[in-house]
Amino acid sequence: MEKTMTKAMTGARMVVQALKDQGVEVVFGYPGGAVLPIYDEIFQQNEIRHVLVRHEQGAVHMAEGYARSTGKPGVVIVTSGPGATNAVTGITDALMDSIPVIVLSGQVPTFLIGNDAFQEADTVGITRPCTKHNWLVKDPNKLSETIHQAFHVATKGRPGPVLVDIPKDVQFATGAYTPPQKAQTDHYQPRVKGDTEAITALVELMETAERPIFYTGGGVINSGPAASQLLRELVEATGFPITSTLMGLGAYPASGDKWLGMLGMHGLYEANLAMHDCDLMINIGARFDDRITGRVADFSPRSRKAHVDIDASSINKTIHVDIPIVGDVAHVLEDMLRIWKARGRKVNKDGLAKWWSRIGEWKKVNCLAYRGSETLIKPQYALQRLEALTKGRDRYITTEVGQHQMWAAQFLGFEEPNRWMTSGGLGTMGYGLPASIGVQVAHPEALVINVAGEASWLMNMQEMGTAMQFRAPVKQFILNNERLGMVRQWQELLHGERYSHSWSESLPDFVKLAEAFGCKGIQCKDPKDLDDAIMEMIEYDGPVIFDCLVEKHENCFPMIPSGKPHNEMLLGEAETQGVISGQGAALV
Repeated sequence: MEKTMTKAMTGARMVVQALKDQGVEVVFGYPGGAVLPIYDEIFQQNEIRHVLVRHEQGAVHMAEGYARSTGKPGVVIVTSGPGATNAVTGITDALMDSIPVIVLSGQVPTFLIGNDAFQEADTVGITRPCTKHNWLVKDPNKLSETIHQAFHVATKGRPGPVLVDIPKDVQFATGAYTPPQKAQTDHYQPRVKGDTEAITALVELMETAERPIFYTGGGVINSGPAASQLLRELVEATGFPITSTLMGLGAYPASGDKWLGMLGMHGLYEANLAMHDCDLMINIGARFDDRITGRVADFSPRSRKAHVDIDASSINKTIHVDIPIVGDVAHVLEDMLRIWKARGRKVNKDGLAKWWSRIGEWKKVNCLAYRGSETLIKPQYALQRLEALTKGRDRYITTEVGQHQMWAAQFLGFEEPNRWMTSGGLGTMGYGLPASIGVQVAHPEALVINVAGEASWLMNMQEMGTAMQFRAPVKQFILNNERLGMVRQWQELLHGERYSHSWSESLPDFVKLAEAFGCKGIQCKDPKDLDDAIMEMIEYDGPVIFDCLVEKHENCFPMIPSGKPHNEMLLGEAETQGVISGQGAALV
């Protein structure tokens, strides 16, 4: 690598040099006229790998998958106009889920900006609401420093996407390159240490609480491996129950005996009732999303609430809390443990024993029970078998968005952080396939599976071309019910069974589609054949499209109807059939 002393170079070369100096190993992108100088520089080096996507939305989702599975920022290069606007969905997805992504977009030359030039769009204006920050660079002498600042802003504090818009003439022009260590980043220094008095006040509540619960989110995972380790230590030491949002799965192991499962709209019965009835709620790195809270006025009505978050704007935004703690999760957990131990490791043992006894009664409801079938593959059963046959492997899971996503969260167990990539806040159909490629690029030897629905998967199916070109052996596990499953479920339960445009006609033959892309296609429709088919998918050494034909009208339960409180859940089979064994197909 070249030495990073300040020296003159073209803007295009600065871009590549800045990426090298930031430790970037791979970028996801798609060339176009306004970024050709940058692509010319990419051609003339071998240190940074470029993955050619098939659509700019796919590029950002790949960068998200890469970032979420590694903890490193993802990098995207797109051209001006439609290149940048195509990336907006992915950028917004990254903003909602706090994923560090750096988007470098080309722009028409500075002297043409505002003239409605070919492939011109107001990229900084369009992306201002969906980035953490963005920049339009008109001076080549400021380009390298701006890129370094972009990495700093994207990765520090609450992570998120940033965008640097680079006019074509700035890429051709020569300027002075600034190395990272000389870039001005002191204007953005988020607070990482929590207030000691507030943490002590929380510990005092923890010592006396009768019905405490840890409510954890994606902020634990974003904080890094130390945060998950400290969380586990705190949970085991206190004996408190723990639940998590969709984004926080894996921070605490699913096999842990304090684990209540995911909470929220399709969360587990015991997790939601524990949140409703607790007397101390400790929110660590979650944002009180509407899919978690249900009806805000009735959310956990009798609890004292503490909220640990690095983003001060998230605290008291939706739910008023008694103890706000602004800081990085890992730092705050470290101080919580230290203070709690120093004060004698006290908990309310009698209260906790009664609390766990009550939770045990809720668990007996077996809220994930479903009616099995010997002739049809139930989607829940498909995921139970996928879990059983892949558990213990070096496995990463991505998902699309819909019923299959919720079933995956319910039936797949995550023992470690950074193993679960899904679109939470924005709920972006088309996320999973490109995200799986980004994960596979980062972890070439791992088993990467995208749990998909056929409708969602079709939104970015073109990225199978990327998987083939870059030899990413991603497994696309499609639960094919020929329906827009979650839309159909809501129409059944909330809209008088009026199924307005929630079914798919003219679906492709997924096996033939796989063959057209040059990869392997597998179809399975008989439960007796499922295990062998899944093993065939796992053992094949290239990309696979697995068409799993499942029961068409299965509903995803439990479900908190929109606008209802946590203690008003629809339970499906568990409600109508009583306690059922959750093993195998859970026949009733």
